[in-house]
Amino acid sequence: MSISEISNDIPLFPNDTVIFGILCVILAGIFYTSKKDFFSKFYRIVPALLLCYFIPSIFCSLGIIADKWIDVDTTIKHLQSLYGNLNGISDLSSLKAYISTNQIPSSEYAQFTGGSKIYYISSRFLLPASLVLLTLSIDLKGVFKLGPKALIMFLTATIGVMIGGPIAIVFFKYVAPDILTQVEGTELWKGLSTVAGSWIGGGANQLAMKEQWEVSDSLFSIMAVVDVLVAEVWMAFLLIGVAKSEAIDKWLKADTSSITALKNKMEKFTLETARIPSFNDLILLLGIAFGVTAIGHIIGDNLGIYITKKAPFLVDLGLGSSFFWLIITATTIGIFLSFTKIKTYEGAGASKIGTVFIYILVASIGMKMNLNAIVENISLFAIGCVWMIIHVGLLVVVAKIIKAPYFFLAVGSKANIGGAASAPVVAGAFHPSLAPVGVLLAVLGYALGTYGAFFCALMMKWVR
Repeated sequence: MSISEISNDIPLFPNDTVIFGILCVILAGIFYTSKKDFFSKFYRIVPALLLCYFIPSIFCSLGIIADKWIDVDTTIKHLQSLYGNLNGISDLSSLKAYISTNQIPSSEYAQFTGGSKIYYISSRFLLPASLVLLTLSIDLKGVFKLGPKALIMFLTATIGVMIGGPIAIVFFKYVAPDILTQVEGTELWKGLSTVAGSWIGGGANQLAMKEQWEVSDSLFSIMAVVDVLVAEVWMAFLLIGVAKSEAIDKWLKADTSSITALKNKMEKFTLETARIPSFNDLILLLGIAFGVTAIGHIIGDNLGIYITKKAPFLVDLGLGSSFFWLIITATTIGIFLSFTKIKTYEGAGASKIGTVFIYILVASIGMKMNLNAIVENISLFAIGCVWMIIHVGLLVVVAKIIKAPYFFLAVGSKANIGGAASAPVVAGAFHPSLAPVGVLLAVLGYALGTYGAFFCALMMKWVR
């Protein structure tokens, strides 16, 4: 774990059992109050889903919980014993600066670092399980009837990322040229290429850019922080938009009939099959969800290794990622089960359980964003924000021209910036039955990520 990835001192509660409990209490408190008349006006303005994401980030920023941390006091004492007196080194910020400036290897302080596994568990266990449960009753024909606008908005989002990076560099070339020179001994555009890889495809594409342009580990970790911070701030705005989607669609003059028809059809099916779930129903649903998740891990782990060794050219498409195959397997099996009698278990609460898993994932994502890190990386964060504004601006213009619903704008964006871990969350915020749409678009992001990021990097190099 690089020091640049760490934005917290050891938190008040470093134990994952306690952290998980805190996240669940936060979720419970949000949804309990959302049904109370006293808070009705508040929740009309601020959607519950946004709070599920934002409150954990506040807890992280206050040092109550954390995703990654280092015991600052103990680390300082240890480094003093090795390198002598550390004058002026007393907090996390000065410690990070000292370690980066003196290029102290991570092995010297790794024993004092720690991290939560909540996000890993949520994204690797609960996310695929939720996709199975949410796709059990999917109306595949209805999804296809959503039309070409979903694909157009996805590709627009991809182009927005590709041109946003070079335009942001040109902007700061005249506004604040000092931050475009050298960062950690490497030209900034090389580091930004890894952000492009992440924002178009995902982690595998991000690593491909790191290797392609020989980005140093220290710069890569700094860019990872910028990537997460900007992407998560944008996600917060997207979630606010979900609550205002009707007004936004009206402004866009969008035709939402296909989306409404799909939601209505799914709600009707849920009501027709609704029943009080028995113990056997719940056990069967959990068995299906996590059984398929296990199959997904088996296929994903082995297929990812096989492709990396036997067909390395496919790695550039993101197909060497075990997570990619995990999500694909879970979604595919879920769709297959939707053609069987298991589909009727939607009436026993399949999508409700899946939605619970999604909200736990949302809370764990929120925990990864420390608002204090924005201040520490303010100049690079500013570049990321300008980049994101260009991406969003292009999406809005195209959506206005083709009269695309806000749903397609939001999901098309997160299928790029966030991938399979975030796109289903945003899609599911509109309606649980729409979560698979996010997965299908995210799959395209994996395929286009390396190519899009490569051309983005070349443009950033040309304009630097």
